[in-house]
Amino acid sequence: MDWNGWQDHDDIRRRLDQGADPERWGGGRALHRAAVFGSPEVVAELAGRVADVDALDGGTTALWEAVLAGRQANARALAAAGADPWRPLIGGWSPGRLSLAGPTSDLFAVPAGERGLTEEEAAAAREGRRLVAALGDIHYDGTGLACVAGIDAEEAIRRLEATPVGARPTELPEDPDEYEMEESLQIIGVTSVPGGCVVTQPWGYGPQMPGVLTRLSAGTVCYGLYANPKSGDQGSIVRNGVIEGSDLHPGGEPDVDDTSEEVLASYLYRYNAVAYSCAYAGVRPTDARAVVGPPDIWVRLPERDYWTL
Repeated sequence: MDWNGWQDHDDIRRRLDQGADPERWGGGRALHRAAVFGSPEVVAELAGRVADVDALDGGTTALWEAVLAGRQANARALAAAGADPWRPLIGGWSPGRLSLAGPTSDLFAVPAGERGLTEEEAAAAREGRRLVAALGDIHYDGTGLACVAGIDAEEAIRRLEATPVGARPTELPEDPDEYEMEESLQIIGVTSVPGGCVVTQPWGYGPQMPGVLTRLSAGTVCYGLYANPKSGDQGSIVRNGVIEGSDLHPGGEPDVDDTSEEVLASYLYRYNAVAYSCAYAGVRPTDARAVVGPPDIWVRLPERDYWTL
């Protein structure tokens, strides 16, 4: 079955009637797969045939997967079939409580005594919706970023000992495919935004090089991102010159051992690595210019080894 097959209720029912196992698909559970890719009718069909509608797969229930993926109709179908919206799972979050931070906070009726969002969580959810809307639907494949808290563009340039080259790097070709790699990695854009600044390179990984991140992060924190066209989004956390995390996957699903804060961020910024990176560092751009350009200023990095710390 391809992804579209999970939308075909008649075909799914025929397969089940002919002996297909409602509990399994590939190496996981069919209901979890349908919760994300299926129609509400398919979800209801499978939910009525499994032994436990709240069975776990990778530490989560099918209802959790539907909420995380933003499949509200599937979530309602699972709840109608008996799935428990308030069962605590990763990071102490339940599917129901997680939905309170999303665009459909009325997805489930909140039972008496059930804990809602804290003030901090509600504020994070509001900022998440604002940030995602502000950035919009941008193309950032191949882009390198460094989101830096608490310093402006002028201070970032000073820390990098970079040389301004003007409002536009005219010495580089219009077509990024024509760039000489060594030359283009030295040119980065820097933009002040509320909460800090964003260093960008729409054609390469320059801002995420360790020697750039460690210099920018003195006394603060920055989140580096390279949207690798070959292997996907790669993130780095650097705090006060120390690399705390690398080869991360911003915008991906939460891991079973994530903290409560990490789960919420994964939910708010799923499939949006740029917004996740900005939010982690606490920078709050009001539009996408700091990411896709034109930046406040283009600068040239001095020649040095940015990979050996």
